[in-house]
Amino acid sequence: MLAEHLRNRRSPDELERLLPAGSRLHFIGIGGVSMSALAMLARSAGYSVQGSDRSASRNTEMLREEGIPVFPGHEASQIEGANAVIYNAAIHEDNPELARAIRDGIPCIYRADFLAFLTRDYQNRIGVAGMHGKTTTSAMLSHLFLKADRDPTILIGAELSELGRDFRIGGKRDLIFEACEYQDSFLSFLPTIALVLNEEMDHPDWFHSMDQVRESFRKYLMIPGSTGFAVLNADNENVLASAESVPTPRVTFGIRNRDADFVAEDIVFEKGTASFSVLRNRLPFCRIRLSVPGLYNVSNALGACAAASLCGIPPETISEGISGFTGSARRMEYRGTLSGCPVSVPVYDDFGHHPTEIRATLDGARRFGFRRVRCVFQPHTYSRTSELFDEFCDSFRDADEVLFVDIYAARESNLTGISSRDLADHTPNASYFPSLDELREHLIRTSEEGDLLILMGAGDLNRFTDTLTVPARTERKNG
Repeated sequence: MLAEHLRNRRSPDELERLLPAGSRLHFIGIGGVSMSALAMLARSAGYSVQGSDRSASRNTEMLREEGIPVFPGHEASQIEGANAVIYNAAIHEDNPELARAIRDGIPCIYRADFLAFLTRDYQNRIGVAGMHGKTTTSAMLSHLFLKADRDPTILIGAELSELGRDFRIGGKRDLIFEACEYQDSFLSFLPTIALVLNEEMDHPDWFHSMDQVRESFRKYLMIPGSTGFAVLNADNENVLASAESVPTPRVTFGIRNRDADFVAEDIVFEKGTASFSVLRNRLPFCRIRLSVPGLYNVSNALGACAAASLCGIPPETISEGISGFTGSARRMEYRGTLSGCPVSVPVYDDFGHHPTEIRATLDGARRFGFRRVRCVFQPHTYSRTSELFDEFCDSFRDADEVLFVDIYAARESNLTGISSRDLADHTPNASYFPSLDELREHLIRTSEEGDLLILMGAGDLNRFTDTLTVPARTERKNG
């Protein structure tokens, strides 16, 4: 059913006819990051909203507090009375609620299609795309637009500290959202500013070649048309290749490509974070002092500069907004110190799960100046681990020690027999831990003064991080 739907997208005009005001909508997996935000946006648009999720979470608690019914688990009877069912790529046709909706002829609407429908009337629709950096750049833009008093609507993939959540329902002037490439979801969106940070091979269960990746991004860059903009990372050859035949007006940014419209120069690092001057068309634009680490965030900041400038935000406000951004959840997020350890070891949590992200994050960590960088890594999906195996093994060069835990399966079965032990056997200075208790004991026993510990991965490793650390808030209180 899912594959069939992806060949037959529902347009905003079709959904307008299908979903009159007051329609009752059932969200399958309503506790997810994107789905909970979409449910709140739907309610603000006048729809009656309910949903289900297999597990309780902060998001399901928040929704219940907001008066939205959330059913525990997935039962076919729970969709009775719904005018439509909203689902995403994580929901398969054997889900009892989706199967019942198909059987009964209840319209089943893919999340991306519904988001495009709800947001089609926003004046500035900034869609942040790319294999890496979407959440950080979206969060950076969100912080900037909030500081500029623009009352933005925000739909991103991680909690913003100033909001305490990952979304904000604001006015209809500015919308900031992540445009995910998986299963070509971003082709349903309607950005007026299509920002592309990077393109490379990922999601091998969907993309089978770089030609397919570039073609999908080419279609995405076509969406803004002659009245919008394509904002492109000129340092990424695949991004430029995707844009070659696209008539959408373009604005470029880059660190290495000095011909880009927005360029960083005089980059200086201090304790892992960069300050730099931004030139626009070779003329001084603003000066930025980042509060987030790594060279990759200089690139993200340039993309945010370009998009914000297109929306009429002045340079001094852009500088202030980006400089004041301190990061988002699970993006090189400081979590506290290692619990039970005789020395003070800072612990960071990062969502990185692709070799490029690993290299960038560890490069940023190395710039902090710690004596030793240790990285706990949980691979995400068997297909990605198998397809990019050599790249993974080569991506930990800036770590002094790598500690692998079992692969997070997510939506997959292990069809290749790949394992984290295989990664450990082919990665320098690496070992494999089948037990988190053994890993905890090893970390506490072998930690030394001057260590930095990063726990990295897009699965559920962050739950282990919760039990491994003395939280930063407790540290500050006790200090």
